[in-house]
Amino acid sequence: MTTEPLFRDDAYLRETSARVIAAGPDGIVLDRTVLYATGGGQPGDSGRLVLADGSTLAVTEAVKGENGAILHRLAADASAPAPGATVTASVDWDRRHRLMRMHTALHLLCSLIPGAAVTGGAIGDGKGRLDFDLPEAPGKDTLNAGLAALIAADHPVTTEWIGEDELDANPGLVRTLSVKPPRGAGRVRLVRIGAGDPPVDLQPCGGTHVRSTGEIGRIAIGKVENKGRQNRRIALVLEA
Repeated sequence: MTTEPLFRDDAYLRETSARVIAAGPDGIVLDRTVLYATGGGQPGDSGRLVLADGSTLAVTEAVKGENGAILHRLAADASAPAPGATVTASVDWDRRHRLMRMHTALHLLCSLIPGAAVTGGAIGDGKGRLDFDLPEAPGKDTLNAGLAALIAADHPVTTEWIGEDELDANPGLVRTLSVKPPRGAGRVRLVRIGAGDPPVDLQPCGGTHVRSTGEIGRIAIGKVENKGRQNRRIALVLEA
């Protein structure tokens, strides 16, 4: 059972018709979906399923299942549609868009601290953080100014694919120590920010992002914390 992840090619697709291919206590598996499944530090989407009779089921979270399946989790007392049923799956767009803005902003933060490995991170609704292997972090004012400039420049955000052998030949593309690019499919998805050479940022990522940095909007450094001798935690918050 494999779910076609429509969000991978179009993060702005808000709904799709789909067929139920399995249903159980762990969730509903559809043949395709617009709901992102938890992974890479990004939370799974919430949303809803509309059945053929017009009734609605709330999806509390989308998570990864086995063999490429995406599980759409329902409330504990919900009655799942039977396999073969046709539904319309839609994503909670306002929440998803905030996650997209934050995820893209964290890529910009990463670009402002070149060469430092990312040892951890999290993306939340309106907030996020990255942990860097650094003896000292840049000051908040410096980071805020850098983020503001990159957002104002409205750099394009695009995706592309490379072979796993290309990634092996360019290990510097991988910034995160805690999350490794998925392997085994023969290719790896990259997110590129900026049209120049070199780009603002280029690294493996399977998450959802906005189309350009200007769409991130107002964002600021929340905290810069010491989490160990070589670990600096930098938090971001959306301001609007």
